[in-house]
Amino acid sequence: MIQAPRLSYVALISRDIPAAQRLLGEVLGLPRVVLDTGDGTVPVFAVGQAALALFAPGDPFVDGATRTGVHHIGLDYGDAPPAAGPVRAGLGGNPRRAFGEPLGVRTFLASILDIPRGQGIVDRIDHLGIASADNQAAIAVFSGEMGLPIESQQTDMEVETAIESFTSDKYGVVYHTRTPRVVGGLRVAFLTAGDCELEFLQNFDPSHGAELNHGAAGNTRQDQGAITRFIAAHGAGLHHVALKTPDIDAALAAMERAGARMIDRTGRPGSRRARIGFVHPGSFGGVLFHFVERE
Repeated sequence: MIQAPRLSYVALISRDIPAAQRLLGEVLGLPRVVLDTGDGTVPVFAVGQAALALFAPGDPFVDGATRTGVHHIGLDYGDAPPAAGPVRAGLGGNPRRAFGEPLGVRTFLASILDIPRGQGIVDRIDHLGIASADNQAAIAVFSGEMGLPIESQQTDMEVETAIESFTSDKYGVVYHTRTPRVVGGLRVAFLTAGDCELEFLQNFDPSHGAELNHGAAGNTRQDQGAITRFIAAHGAGLHHVALKTPDIDAALAAMERAGARMIDRTGRPGSRRARIGFVHPGSFGGVLFHFVERE
């Protein structure tokens, strides 16, 4: 039986590292260190047990990749790591080994980083959003083969209900409710990796629209559109970072005061009875973040 892994770090590619550093460090109050990569140094922010590492496009640590966003994750299996590739230079002199790209998720084996910890106005990484083409296949691989426990599964849907009225000067008003129509939906599976989860997001129905409007407040249909478009453009893989906070409205307000471009200005309903709110990816140099408030 493989030991359940913990998330060690998340590698992010940002085209505006100073802006991302300011929001993560000065605004959110996350502890920052500078770690050697073998080819230079990068800023790393402690978030709960894990860490966020910022890389410029083309950095050798991310194999020269230039597309911004979440590039790869490091998983710590403790004293019982599974078979992986040759040892490579990791963060802060710690070794890492390539584990592959199961279902589009670039993964390395790497120990938990020994860096100063703190809290700021976020507690930890709540989850890493993963655009998924098949959640059951993801569960088979990440839980069945890699040993991540299943936290929960659910289906998120947005529906529209039309109401007809029949108004008569003799018989009064009669209302008739039509059958609700699904306009957006996602199947969601959460798998635990230490103090956070991997959130697999699968389009509920490909026939539904894939609209995406960064100028409007988010909703389930827009979230579905974002996942649909991501898979169409890039295939399944790592999509966003969600940070857990005790007060989502305060966290979103702090982002807006700091000049971040917002998708949501107040928390809205999300998975697992949570309230969620997104920051536009341009604010972090092309990395999509959102906040989560839940018990």
